[in-house]
Amino acid sequence: MKPDMLFLAHRIPFPPNKGDKIRSFHILDYLSKHYRVHLGTFVDAEDDWKHVPKVQEYCESSCFIGLNPLAHKIKSLTGLISGQAMTLPYYGSRKLGAWVRSVVQSQGINRILIFSSAMAQFVLGNGFSQARRIIDFVDVDSDKWRQYAENKNWPLSWIYRREAKNLLQYEKQVAGSFDASLFVSASEADVFSELSGFSKGSLGHMNNGVDTVYFSPDNEYVNPFPGREKALVFVGAMDYWANVEAVSWFAKDIFPLVRGEYPETQFYIVGSRPTDSVQRLRTLPGVAVTGAVPDVRPYLHYASAVIAPLRIARGIQNKVLEAMAMARPVVATGQALEGLNAKRGKEVFEANSGQEFVQRLREVFEPGAPEAGKLARSKVCSEYNWSISLQTLGQLLEDQRS
Repeated sequence: MKPDMLFLAHRIPFPPNKGDKIRSFHILDYLSKHYRVHLGTFVDAEDDWKHVPKVQEYCESSCFIGLNPLAHKIKSLTGLISGQAMTLPYYGSRKLGAWVRSVVQSQGINRILIFSSAMAQFVLGNGFSQARRIIDFVDVDSDKWRQYAENKNWPLSWIYRREAKNLLQYEKQVAGSFDASLFVSASEADVFSELSGFSKGSLGHMNNGVDTVYFSPDNEYVNPFPGREKALVFVGAMDYWANVEAVSWFAKDIFPLVRGEYPETQFYIVGSRPTDSVQRLRTLPGVAVTGAVPDVRPYLHYASAVIAPLRIARGIQNKVLEAMAMARPVVATGQALEGLNAKRGKEVFEANSGQEFVQRLREVFEPGAPEAGKLARSKVCSEYNWSISLQTLGQLLEDQRS
């Protein structure tokens, strides 16, 4: 019989259609093949409740807690009074805590995997110290709040700076209590080492992967673009502030420079739940906002280039990996490429200003550019493969176990 283990994730790991869900789903899929998984998670989108039966197929038992984002944002303000990071009360739940204690005791669980630091609060303390606890931080969330603070005015800048400081203290507590800490890349682990003082040798990383069969340029796709324009494509959840900021900057400050040199260029913003500010971008010449689409692959496949103009980012971007898997040239900021082991100017193209974007796109539009796409796909197939990455997790879970 397979051994039991507890897996806690801050968001239901299905469908795998956005960054954290892609990673958490592949982890769940892997765990279900080797363990009897007891899953505790939150459901923060009404439409995701329909996926509960699918997720339960991977689990021995499960606990799904509804999370209303607005109500929990209000709840998180209690952190200002208690002195803790507001992330913790946001994801606090007595019901989930009781379920965790019950299932660990009744099933004699001695392996615990936490996905996202906020979920570690449910297994801190002496009651869980006998279990082997692994934390997948994924990104250094505290540093993400620091980046937010730098891009907001007071009082939000003060609140975000406070959150960065308090969340880092909590992250250090978790890393010091758990048996192993993972991040999405070696560079992300290095960031945490510098901020926390933990030695680099005590921290590990597990690369994200891509389903290179699903994201393949060899499949047949219907062209979603109406004409022969040069199509620049951005893919991402369009209610996520970092994505909103990125496309707004590109559409307003950079894209006019691109169209000045290539008037036939169109900019497609592809992603679900576009905010009002994103919707207004469609009034700009050459900008299209699609909203949710049934399949992003046709947009990637027929794109002249995929762009990722993120100025606020942590970890490896799945949107970049998927575009590379589709053998498309990617032009992205340094932040969007952080942690990605790819050769600049050959496998990916880096640009951090309007003029640099124009220059990189000029290179991409050259006749020899398709070679960059081939090199990009080769890189992803060889280094960003889930079957390889997840071996790291399996080894950590079984380390020092009989």
